Amino acid sequence: MTEARITVNGKETPLSPATPHTTALDFLRERGLTGTKEGCAEGECGACSVMVARPGVHRPTDWVAVNACLVPAAALDGQEIITSEGLATAGEPGAMPSLHPVQEEMAVRGGSQCGYCTPGFVCSMAAEYYRPGRCEHAADRAEAAGEEAAADRAKAHAGADSEHGPNGFDLHALSGNLCRCTGYRPIRDAAFAVGAPAEEDPLARRREQAPPVPVATEYTQDGCAFLRKNTLNETLQLLRERPDAVVVAGSTDWGVEVNIRSRRADCVVAIDRLPELRELRVESDHIEIGAALTLTEIERRLGGDVPDVPLLAELLPQFASRLIRNGATLGGNLGTGSPIGDSPPVLLALDASLVLADADGERVVPLADYFTGYRQSVRRPGELIRAVRVPLPLSPVTAFHKIAKRRFDDISSVAVAFALDIEDGTVRKARIGLGGVAATPIRSLVTEAALEGKPWSAETVETAARVLRGEGTPMSDHRASALYRSAMLGQSLLKLHAQTTEAVSS
Repeated sequence: MTEARITVNGKETPLSPATPHTTALDFLRERGLTGTKEGCAEGECGACSVMVARPGVHRPTDWVAVNACLVPAAALDGQEIITSEGLATAGEPGAMPSLHPVQEEMAVRGGSQCGYCTPGFVCSMAAEYYRPGRCEHAADRAEAAGEEAAADRAKAHAGADSEHGPNGFDLHALSGNLCRCTGYRPIRDAAFAVGAPAEEDPLARRREQAPPVPVATEYTQDGCAFLRKNTLNETLQLLRERPDAVVVAGSTDWGVEVNIRSRRADCVVAIDRLPELRELRVESDHIEIGAALTLTEIERRLGGDVPDVPLLAELLPQFASRLIRNGATLGGNLGTGSPIGDSPPVLLALDASLVLADADGERVVPLADYFTGYRQSVRRPGELIRAVRVPLPLSPVTAFHKIAKRRFDDISSVAVAFALDIEDGTVRKARIGLGGVAATPIRSLVTEAALEGKPWSAETVETAARVLRGEGTPMSDHRASALYRSAMLGQSLLKLHAQTTEAVSS
């Protein structure tokens, strides 16, 4: 076992003497890279953003922005990261470095005031700057719309609904970054001003090379261990020996526990780079999604070689921020068993099943039977979620309604997912998943029965909406009252009917 090391801004840096629970943020700051800041310590402000070299979706390597405050430094063993300090290009000896294009645009367009959040914005912006296809997509849109329309969009990009710039820059890439003093207009101006990476750009050229190969890690300090095995079988054997171990992938949940609640674990086992958990493939009767694929990877791979899943496509942009989606996984969201996770209602509506694996083999469990209580499930000690299976064919009428106080990057007060088969004006099959209205995510079985076999009419829907309002056991808390949650359940079905009546009738 080699010494744990991280390549930071092109220089190999030993992990020692950091502890296994030391975050990448603290690891970097302790080594003088103080551009990486702590703001919230729970992945909501983006001040800690750094770029990591990850396996690419369309190229060998993608530069991916992540929250350094959530990722254990040990999880980056053998990997390559870039901080805000590493973006500038070194000049001649004794000369100042040349600013990176995103740094230059932030400076000249007034995108920085106190400067605390700026390095995090710059790293998130740089990851989008290097996103494969960004400029090509912009060119395609400009050609399709005509040069004059493209120019008009460029002038009008300050509009509230302009989420893509004329350069193809997706503003949602910055959805996990907050600024308290500058305001977002000059930051958006900077994002929409960057062009294509230059041919000699070293970070652009780096995308054509393979990312670092995942390495086995056995890092122990102060009686605590961070472990990563090479294969799923080795990992399952380890979990048989250490069933008390904390299993992490993106660490978007565990990182908050470590930072905010000072949780510590004697043993942490990383599964995020296991190849057996990172497959996305289509079988004759289902789509299988690896439990350790990040939500961003799923989002960008669906619709290519793998059929699009419209309900997932509707969910993913509403799931936290891009920074979180770059690390979060379906396996982690389901493994925590939270009743307010956004993916369970969608997967329940899709009639999904989970492939659970341990050292003795695998079993397939319908997601509707998986949750047994508040943050409890049928998963046994030493057992992992290997994959999520979505049966085919998909229901044609789907919708995901997330009711929250903010449009994006917020925890749901209520989440409702629908998947309906409607033939000749009659509901042949109905699946409805609910979140935030019970101790677990649930299927709305009574409402499904009230719809199936009935005409997709206002009368049927109004009757079923009254039933849906009584599903679950909603409670009042700081996000919403029980009465509001119940009202939103019924309203969601009425909204679905209003949105789909014309489409179904046609």
